[in-house]
Formats: sequence, structure tokens, C-alpha cells
Amino acid sequence: MAVSRSENMRRIRSKNTAPELAVRKLLRELGHTGYRIHRKDLPGKPDIAFLGKRKAILVHGCFWHGHNCEEGARRPKSNEGYWSAKIVGNQLRDVAHAESLDALGWSVLTLWECELRDRATLIAKIAAFMSGP
Repeated sequence: MAVSRSENMRRIRSKNTAPELAVRKLLRELGHTGYRIHRKDLPGKPDIAFLGKRKAILVHGCFWHGHNCEEGARRPKSNEGYWSAKIVGNQLRDVAHAESLDALGWSVLTLWECELRDRATLIAKIAAFMSGP
């Protein structure tokens, strides 16, 4: 039995996604605990927020946020106008949220789903972000 488009879309999570869980697991392995997730009192409800350090980590799916990688460049063949507008809207919203966090004195790190494949580079990126000001 074929799954309708709306049923398929309904199954896609916006919180606690596999990439998000992988980043949180890696943070714990690196000794970075004490973070909060999806804080409603912060612009964009960052995926991971270290309140005392004023650091936020945003974990973006390449397709949904229009990353410039192979997965992010892929576009649905049906209803192209809707999906193009949706992804551009997501990108504009991402920029606005990052700027709002920056204006509040927060440091923001955006991690892309495709970056999770290279563990060594990801560890270095997180370590540099967490040790910086």
C-alpha cells in the first residue's frame, strides 16, 4: 500500500532527529554536559543551548535547510514551487534566528547533517566552538 505524501511528511520529526541525537551523544562523550534542548525562551528554539556559556548549537538537515551539499541541492520533482518557497523560507528564518541570538550575546554554531559523517572534523569543530569565547 502506497503511503500518501501527507502521511509521509507527518512522520518527519522536527525535534530529536537522528542528527540531533548524534550531536548530543558526541557532546556528552566530549564532556560537555549541562545543556538544555529546544529552549522556547530563545529565538529559534536552539536544538542545544549552554545557558551559562551563552552558546547555541543548531543542527540542520541539509534538505530542509537548503545546504549546498548533494543532499541539500536535491529538490522534489512534484510541487516544486511550494518546496522551493518552503526551503527559502527556512533559510531566511535560520538567518533571522542566528542574528537574534547574536544580538542577545550568544555564540551560534550551525552543524549540517552531512558534517556528521566526518567524526574527526566534527569533534574539532565542536571543541573549537566550546573552547572559544
